[in-house]
Amino acid sequence: MLGLWIGAMVFAGILGGLLAGLLGVGGGIVIVPVLYHVLAGFGVDETLRMKVAVATSLATIIATSAVSVRSHHRRGAIDFALLKTWGIPIFIGVVIGSLVGGSVDGRVLTLVFAVVALFVAANMLLRKEGSKLYDGFPNRIVAAISGLFVGVISAMMGIGGGTLSVPILSTFGFDIRRAVGTAAAIGFIIAIPGTIGYILTGLGVPGRPPFSLGYLNFAAAAALVPLTMATAPLGAKLAHTMPRRALQLCFAVFLGLTSLRMFMDLL
Repeated sequence: MLGLWIGAMVFAGILGGLLAGLLGVGGGIVIVPVLYHVLAGFGVDETLRMKVAVATSLATIIATSAVSVRSHHRRGAIDFALLKTWGIPIFIGVVIGSLVGGSVDGRVLTLVFAVVALFVAANMLLRKEGSKLYDGFPNRIVAAISGLFVGVISAMMGIGGGTLSVPILSTFGFDIRRAVGTAAAIGFIIAIPGTIGYILTGLGVPGRPPFSLGYLNFAAAAALVPLTMATAPLGAKLAHTMPRRALQLCFAVFLGLTSLRMFMDLL
Protein backbone atom coordinates (compact mmCIF):
# COMPACT_ATOMS: atom_id res chain seq x y z
CA MET A 1 0.00 0.00 0.00
CA LEU A 2 2.90 2.34 0.74
CA GLY A 3 4.40 1.60 -2.67
CA LEU A 4 1.04 2.29 -4.30
CA TRP A 5 0.79 5.60 -2.48
CA ILE A 6 4.31 6.74 -3.41
CA GLY A 7 3.96 5.68 -7.04
CA ALA A 8 0.59 7.40 -7.41
CA MET A 9 1.84 10.64 -5.88
CA VAL A 10 4.90 10.70 -8.16
CA PHE A 11 2.73 10.05 -11.22
CA ALA A 12 0.11 12.64 -10.27
CA GLY A 13 2.67 15.24 -9.26
CA ILE A 14 4.82 15.06 -12.38
CA LEU A 15 1.99 14.76 -14.90
CA GLY A 16 -0.17 17.25 -13.01
CA GLY A 17 2.58 19.85 -13.04
CA LEU A 18 3.27 19.37 -16.74
CA LEU A 19 -0.41 19.75 -17.58
CA ALA A 20 -0.69 22.79 -15.33
CA GLY A 21 1.90 24.65 -17.36
CA LEU A 22 0.96 23.14 -20.72
CA LEU A 23 -2.81 23.55 -20.55
CA GLY A 24 -3.44 25.99 -17.71
CA VAL A 25 -5.55 23.42 -15.88
CA GLY A 26 -3.79 23.54 -12.51
CA GLY A 27 -3.06 19.81 -12.65
CA GLY A 28 -6.39 18.95 -11.03
CA ILE A 29 -7.61 17.05 -14.07
CA VAL A 30 -4.92 14.45 -13.28
CA ILE A 31 -4.61 14.79 -9.51
CA VAL A 32 -8.33 14.36 -8.72
CA PRO A 33 -8.86 10.97 -10.41
CA VAL A 34 -5.51 9.60 -9.20
CA LEU A 35 -6.24 10.57 -5.60
CA TYR A 36 -9.78 9.27 -5.95
CA HIS A 37 -8.57 5.78 -6.88
CA VAL A 38 -5.70 5.77 -4.37
CA LEU A 39 -8.14 6.65 -1.58
CA ALA A 40 -10.38 3.83 -2.78
CA GLY A 41 -7.42 1.47 -2.43
CA PHE A 42 -6.98 2.63 1.15
CA GLY A 43 -10.64 1.89 1.92
CA VAL A 44 -11.95 5.46 2.19
CA ASP A 45 -15.74 5.47 1.80
CA GLU A 46 -16.99 6.31 -1.70
CA THR A 47 -19.15 9.14 -0.32
CA LEU A 48 -16.00 10.87 1.01
CA ARG A 49 -13.11 10.02 -1.30
CA MET A 50 -14.10 12.42 -4.09
CA LYS A 51 -14.45 15.28 -1.61
CA VAL A 52 -10.98 14.59 -0.20
CA ALA A 53 -9.54 14.33 -3.72
CA VAL A 54 -11.15 17.61 -4.80
CA ALA A 55 -10.11 19.54 -1.69
CA THR A 56 -6.52 18.26 -1.84
CA SER A 57 -6.28 19.01 -5.55
CA LEU A 58 -7.42 22.59 -5.00
CA ALA A 59 -4.77 23.04 -2.32
CA THR A 60 -1.99 21.86 -4.64
CA ILE A 61 -3.26 24.19 -7.38
CA ILE A 62 -2.39 27.19 -5.20
CA ALA A 63 1.30 26.33 -5.47
CA THR A 64 1.14 25.09 -9.05
CA SER A 65 -0.61 28.23 -10.27
CA ALA A 66 2.07 30.42 -8.71
CA VAL A 67 4.80 28.74 -10.74
CA SER A 68 2.73 28.49 -13.92
CA VAL A 69 1.63 32.13 -13.75
CA ARG A 70 5.21 33.32 -13.47
CA SER A 71 6.23 31.31 -16.53
CA HIS A 72 3.31 32.53 -18.66
CA HIS A 73 3.71 36.14 -17.48
CA ARG A 74 7.30 36.19 -18.73
CA ARG A 75 5.92 35.37 -22.18
CA GLY A 76 3.19 38.02 -22.00
CA ALA A 77 0.45 35.37 -22.14
CA ILE A 78 -1.77 36.63 -19.29
CA ASP A 79 -4.74 38.90 -20.06
CA PHE A 80 -5.05 41.05 -16.93
CA ALA A 81 -8.04 42.97 -18.31
CA LEU A 82 -9.88 39.67 -18.57
CA LEU A 83 -8.93 38.77 -15.01
CA LYS A 84 -10.52 41.99 -13.79
CA THR A 85 -13.72 41.20 -15.71
CA TRP A 86 -13.94 37.59 -14.61
CA GLY A 87 -12.46 37.75 -11.11
CA ILE A 88 -15.56 38.62 -9.05
CA PRO A 89 -18.08 36.26 -10.74
CA ILE A 90 -15.55 33.40 -10.62
CA PHE A 91 -14.92 34.04 -6.92
CA ILE A 92 -18.67 34.03 -6.17
CA GLY A 93 -19.06 30.84 -8.17
CA VAL A 94 -16.23 29.15 -6.26
CA VAL A 95 -17.83 29.98 -2.91
CA ILE A 96 -21.13 28.48 -4.07
CA GLY A 97 -19.50 25.44 -5.65
CA SER A 98 -17.31 24.58 -2.65
CA LEU A 99 -20.22 24.87 -0.20
CA VAL A 100 -22.42 22.68 -2.39
CA GLY A 101 -19.60 20.22 -3.10
CA GLY A 102 -18.79 19.85 0.57
CA SER A 103 -22.43 19.11 1.44
CA VAL A 104 -23.65 16.69 -1.26
CA ASP A 105 -22.82 12.99 -1.65
CA GLY A 106 -19.33 12.55 -3.08
CA ARG A 107 -20.70 10.50 -5.98
CA VAL A 108 -22.44 13.64 -7.22
CA LEU A 109 -19.01 15.27 -7.60
CA THR A 110 -17.75 12.22 -9.47
CA LEU A 111 -20.65 12.48 -11.92
CA VAL A 112 -20.11 16.22 -12.39
CA PHE A 113 -16.43 15.61 -13.07
CA ALA A 114 -17.11 12.87 -15.64
CA VAL A 115 -19.87 14.72 -17.52
CA VAL A 116 -18.14 18.09 -17.75
CA ALA A 117 -14.76 16.60 -18.68
CA LEU A 118 -16.31 14.55 -21.50
CA PHE A 119 -18.25 17.54 -22.84
CA VAL A 120 -15.20 19.79 -22.85
CA ALA A 121 -13.05 17.09 -24.50
CA ALA A 122 -15.60 16.64 -27.29
CA ASN A 123 -15.82 20.40 -27.78
CA MET A 124 -12.07 20.82 -28.09
CA LEU A 125 -11.72 17.76 -30.33
CA LEU A 126 -14.54 18.51 -32.78
CA ARG A 127 -14.40 22.30 -33.05
CA LYS A 128 -12.57 23.46 -36.14
CA GLU A 129 -9.36 25.41 -35.61
CA GLY A 130 -9.98 29.13 -35.52
CA SER A 131 -13.74 28.76 -35.05
CA LYS A 132 -15.25 31.33 -32.70
CA LEU A 133 -18.51 33.05 -31.91
CA TYR A 134 -17.26 36.57 -31.17
CA ASP A 135 -14.09 38.59 -30.91
CA GLY A 136 -14.26 38.81 -27.13
CA PHE A 137 -17.32 38.63 -24.89
CA PRO A 138 -20.32 40.40 -26.47
CA ASN A 139 -21.26 42.10 -23.16
CA ARG A 140 -20.61 42.05 -19.41
CA ILE A 141 -23.62 39.83 -18.68
CA VAL A 142 -22.23 37.00 -20.82
CA ALA A 143 -18.82 37.42 -19.22
CA ALA A 144 -20.32 37.35 -15.71
CA ILE A 145 -22.49 34.28 -16.34
CA SER A 146 -19.63 32.35 -17.92
CA GLY A 147 -17.34 33.33 -15.03
CA LEU A 148 -19.90 32.19 -12.47
CA PHE A 149 -20.23 28.87 -14.30
CA VAL A 150 -16.46 28.37 -14.38
CA GLY A 151 -16.22 29.07 -10.64
CA VAL A 152 -19.06 26.75 -9.56
CA ILE A 153 -18.09 23.76 -11.68
CA SER A 154 -14.34 24.11 -11.12
CA ALA A 155 -14.85 24.13 -7.34
CA MET A 156 -16.99 20.98 -7.59
CA MET A 157 -14.42 19.24 -9.81
CA GLY A 158 -11.27 20.31 -7.94
CA ILE A 159 -9.70 21.88 -11.02
CA GLY A 160 -7.95 25.18 -11.62
CA GLY A 161 -10.38 26.57 -14.15
CA GLY A 162 -8.45 25.92 -17.34
CA THR A 163 -10.58 22.87 -18.13
CA LEU A 164 -13.54 25.19 -18.64
CA SER A 165 -12.05 28.62 -19.21
CA VAL A 166 -9.70 27.61 -22.06
CA PRO A 167 -12.46 26.27 -24.35
CA ILE A 168 -14.79 29.14 -23.38
CA LEU A 169 -12.15 31.77 -24.10
CA SER A 170 -11.20 30.04 -27.35
CA THR A 171 -14.85 30.06 -28.43
CA PHE A 172 -15.02 33.79 -27.79
CA GLY A 173 -12.00 34.47 -29.95
CA PHE A 174 -9.15 34.55 -27.43
CA ASP A 175 -5.82 33.14 -28.60
CA ILE A 176 -5.32 29.61 -27.21
CA ARG A 177 -1.93 30.46 -25.67
CA ARG A 178 -3.26 33.60 -23.96
CA ALA A 179 -6.27 31.58 -22.83
CA VAL A 180 -3.95 28.99 -21.27
CA GLY A 181 -1.81 31.65 -19.59
CA THR A 182 -4.83 33.50 -18.20
CA ALA A 183 -6.34 30.20 -17.00
CA ALA A 184 -3.24 29.62 -14.91
CA ALA A 185 -3.90 32.93 -13.12
CA ILE A 186 -7.58 32.06 -12.70
CA GLY A 187 -6.38 29.03 -10.74
CA PHE A 188 -5.54 31.34 -7.81
CA ILE A 189 -9.06 32.76 -7.71
CA ILE A 190 -10.51 29.25 -7.67
CA ALA A 191 -8.06 27.33 -5.48
CA ILE A 192 -7.77 29.58 -2.42
CA PRO A 193 -11.48 30.09 -1.54
CA GLY A 194 -12.27 26.57 -2.79
CA THR A 195 -9.77 24.98 -0.41
CA ILE A 196 -11.08 27.02 2.52
CA GLY A 197 -14.66 26.01 1.68
CA TYR A 198 -13.86 22.29 1.68
CA ILE A 199 -11.91 22.60 4.94
CA LEU A 200 -14.86 24.23 6.67
CA THR A 201 -17.53 21.86 5.33
CA GLY A 202 -15.44 18.80 6.22
CA LEU A 203 -14.64 19.63 9.84
CA GLY A 204 -15.69 16.84 12.17
CA VAL A 205 -16.89 14.51 9.40
CA PRO A 206 -16.10 10.88 10.37
CA GLY A 207 -14.25 8.46 8.09
CA ARG A 208 -11.71 10.90 6.62
CA PRO A 209 -8.15 9.61 6.05
CA PRO A 210 -5.40 10.48 8.58
CA PHE A 211 -3.70 13.90 8.43
CA SER A 212 -6.85 15.63 7.17
CA LEU A 213 -8.15 19.08 8.04
CA GLY A 214 -11.72 19.14 6.87
CA TYR A 215 -11.58 17.38 3.51
CA LEU A 216 -8.01 18.56 2.82
CA ASN A 217 -5.42 15.79 3.24
CA PHE A 218 -2.06 17.29 4.15
CA ALA A 219 -0.09 14.08 3.54
CA ALA A 220 -1.14 13.98 -0.12
CA ALA A 221 -0.72 17.73 -0.60
CA ALA A 222 2.80 17.66 0.86
CA ALA A 223 3.79 14.89 -1.55
CA LEU A 224 2.25 16.53 -4.62
CA VAL A 225 3.22 20.20 -4.27
CA PRO A 226 7.02 19.89 -4.79
CA LEU A 227 6.57 17.74 -7.90
CA THR A 228 3.92 19.93 -9.50
CA MET A 229 5.92 23.09 -8.83
CA ALA A 230 9.04 21.53 -10.35
CA THR A 231 7.37 20.40 -13.59
CA ALA A 232 4.91 23.27 -14.23
CA PRO A 233 7.56 25.59 -15.81
CA LEU A 234 8.46 22.87 -18.32
CA GLY A 235 4.80 22.54 -19.29
CA ALA A 236 4.52 26.30 -19.75
CA LYS A 237 7.58 26.27 -22.00
CA LEU A 238 6.07 23.50 -24.13
CA ALA A 239 2.82 25.47 -24.45
CA HIS A 240 4.67 28.19 -26.36
CA THR A 241 6.49 25.82 -28.70
CA MET A 242 3.70 23.38 -29.70
CA PRO A 243 1.34 24.09 -32.63
CA ARG A 244 -2.10 25.38 -31.58
CA ARG A 245 -4.00 22.37 -32.89
CA ALA A 246 -1.63 19.96 -31.15
CA LEU A 247 -2.24 21.81 -27.90
CA GLN A 248 -6.01 21.49 -28.33
CA LEU A 249 -5.81 17.79 -29.17
CA CYS A 250 -3.58 17.14 -26.17
CA PHE A 251 -6.13 18.88 -23.98
CA ALA A 252 -9.02 16.84 -25.42
CA VAL A 253 -7.31 13.45 -25.14
CA PHE A 254 -6.46 13.83 -21.46
CA LEU A 255 -9.94 15.05 -20.60
CA GLY A 256 -11.64 12.28 -22.57
CA LEU A 257 -9.62 9.50 -20.96
CA THR A 258 -10.19 10.89 -17.49
CA SER A 259 -13.94 11.20 -18.07
CA LEU A 260 -14.33 7.66 -19.38
CA ARG A 261 -12.46 6.25 -16.40
CA MET A 262 -14.78 8.11 -14.02
CA PHE A 263 -17.88 6.81 -15.81
CA MET A 264 -16.55 3.25 -15.58
CA ASP A 265 -16.07 3.65 -11.84
CA LEU A 266 -19.60 5.00 -11.35
CA LEU A 267 -21.10 2.11 -13.32
